Amino acid sequence: MLEKIKQTAEFIKNIIQETPDFAIVLGSGLGKLQDEVEAIHVLEYKDIPNFPQTTVVGHSGKLIYGILEGKKVLMMSGRFHYYEGHSMETVTFPIRVFHVLGIKNLILSNACGGVNPNYNVADIVIVKDHINMMPEHPLRGKNIDELGPRFVDMSEPYNKKMISVAEQSAKENNIKVHQGVYVALQGPTFETPAEYGMIKAIGSDMVGMSTVPEVIVAKHMNMEVFCVSVITDLGGPDIAFTVSHEEVLNAANKAMPHVITLVKGLVKNYQ
Repeated sequence: MLEKIKQTAEFIKNIIQETPDFAIVLGSGLGKLQDEVEAIHVLEYKDIPNFPQTTVVGHSGKLIYGILEGKKVLMMSGRFHYYEGHSMETVTFPIRVFHVLGIKNLILSNACGGVNPNYNVADIVIVKDHINMMPEHPLRGKNIDELGPRFVDMSEPYNKKMISVAEQSAKENNIKVHQGVYVALQGPTFETPAEYGMIKAIGSDMVGMSTVPEVIVAKHMNMEVFCVSVITDLGGPDIAFTVSHEEVLNAANKAMPHVITLVKGLVKNYQ
């Protein structure tokens, strides 16, 4: 696995020739952020050695290197999910590659369901913490000591300074944002009303099918992590709205201009 990671990193490094300041992972329907990048290199996943392929609508499957707000960024348009049948090793493979490339800062985004009564569809939530309820752990198995320790400190999974900078960007641009706790479930089914109720009862504000494995692996390698979520549907024991992937993408689309402004402000001002 380590050899594959190094081989892929070497391939990318030979093309981009620099160490990016940030890696950015775009979640469902959040692909328009890639249009904000002054692209220097665009790599199709299929052309990158050892890179998996994405199978989900709204995830395009490109690695984009370029300039955003004067900073060098490597943007992943389309992520990999456990529910697609990938192993956790595969789901988190790109994060490993980012680390070997020397990238210190990781920005994640996702679309998720809200259970907090203060949330509305298309609201933006900065993730302050998470609860991992996926059935497989990305660090299970023999530890790769070269990448990080056996037991990983998760006392600050999401970088507080990054959160503060993003909050300031939101305030300056008059963007309403929440801070919340994200719970990760396997998927691919959307949650039942009772499951939404459980998610709320255990102390979470929202639920999704991604992100947390990437965060765990990033923290294993001592990377700094920021995550922004878009609330694309609401659920709970008293709410029985139907939800489809198309509706998720539509809600993400509605929130997109504010997500772009928030991320650009973070990239510009985080030192």
